[in-house]
Amino acid sequence: MRLLIDTHMHTIASGHAYNTIDEMTRSASDKGLTHIAITEHTPMMPGACAEMYFHNLQALRHEKMGVFRLFGAELNIVDFNGKVDLPEYIYKQLDIVIASFHTPCIKSGTREQNTKAMLEAIKNPWINIIGHPDDNRYPVDFEAVVKAAHDNNTLIELNNASLKPGGPRTGTWDNDRKMLEMCKRYGTHITISSDAHVEEDIGNFEYALQLIEEMDFPERLIAGTDYDKLSSFLNIGKK
Repeated sequence: MRLLIDTHMHTIASGHAYNTIDEMTRSASDKGLTHIAITEHTPMMPGACAEMYFHNLQALRHEKMGVFRLFGAELNIVDFNGKVDLPEYIYKQLDIVIASFHTPCIKSGTREQNTKAMLEAIKNPWINIIGHPDDNRYPVDFEAVVKAAHDNNTLIELNNASLKPGGPRTGTWDNDRKMLEMCKRYGTHITISSDAHVEEDIGNFEYALQLIEEMDFPERLIAGTDYDKLSSFLNIGKK
């Protein structure tokens, strides 16, 4: 299986990534990707974009260098009621919206509290993807999360960067195995992403695809294999 869509990456606007939008686009084009999502970090992440950055993304054209670009955000979940750090009137206008836990933005609670936060984010109709839910620092009930994602037409992310040896997220291989098993059980779709912060990592799905093969995960549940399938989960089809 070859993936031609990468649904999660960052540019210099996020504060701790190292290439421009055009540099990321050119790299994606060189690698034969057809679609990418530019999903910058939102204001509570140190060094990240202010609200006006997201409000003005409409200034950018979607197609460039033969690549269709989705412009969105990776929101920070900031409390156990699923609150995020952009106003709804801004993020509902974006093409694609991820919501994730990040250590600078929320301290982990109990498994029950973390799960509640994630479930509330899943219920938000403008949040399309739950980002890297596989981190032992934020334990969650995978069955509850995966079932809710199925019921709310939300994608669960299999994040290649989470699986890289030596990364900051712990327990990811075992957690992703549990998560994928639940996705198979409930018929919940996933998206596979690079979470690239440098152009060399765009389209790098090495570890994620190893796990997909190990788990015999069905291609029909991978949204990023076909843009028509992916777009049915995104805001770009709701506006």
